[in-house]
Amino acid sequence: MKIKPIIRRIPTGPLDVNCYIVGCPHSHEAVIIDPGGHGEKIIKSIQELDLIAVALIDTHGHFDHIGGNAYLMTHIDSLRLYVHTSDLQYLRNAREHADYWSMQFEDSPEPTDLLQGGEEIIAGDLRLKIIHTPGHSPGGISIYLPGHVFTGDALFEGSIGRTDLPGGDYDLLVSSIKKKLLCLPGETIVHPGHGPETTISEERRKNPFLQ
Repeated sequence: MKIKPIIRRIPTGPLDVNCYIVGCPHSHEAVIIDPGGHGEKIIKSIQELDLIAVALIDTHGHFDHIGGNAYLMTHIDSLRLYVHTSDLQYLRNAREHADYWSMQFEDSPEPTDLLQGGEEIIAGDLRLKIIHTPGHSPGGISIYLPGHVFTGDALFEGSIGRTDLPGGDYDLLVSSIKKKLLCLPGETIVHPGHGPETTISEERRKNPFLQ
């Protein structure tokens, strides 16, 4: 039986990163994806939804997506922090990136778990599959749940992530999207790191970067 997850999007941090809370309606366990900041607001939403956060997943290590890591890891007991091993350097050096853009930033703690791609992170009855989608950054990941995919800064509505930052690779990003995301069922809802939702079928048809 297909489970309908609880999903709430919260714009966070100075660059309005889409943070997602994804919860199991049966066990009430949840994961947090890309907390750009505003840790108190994220925790308030978790409480409003009557959920228990068990995992925090960063789709990549850029400062604007991890600004809430420290607050959440401090205030939620037994929360595990996941990031791809190839983006560990970016998570550790995120302050330098934030300083370059004159943005305030609280250093992230070290992850409790390093990802390679292909893992499943379990929250109650939900199994979230980690898909390595490098190109925006070497360790960029997308997170697939039947009917939904959380793409970080890989795939957006009508666009793709920028590749002019350190570690970016345009050809690799396009290849990642075509080979690993566009093969998902067309009705899959795309939840990007910035901006509005879209679907895989819409991006197959209309995204100018993927034609």
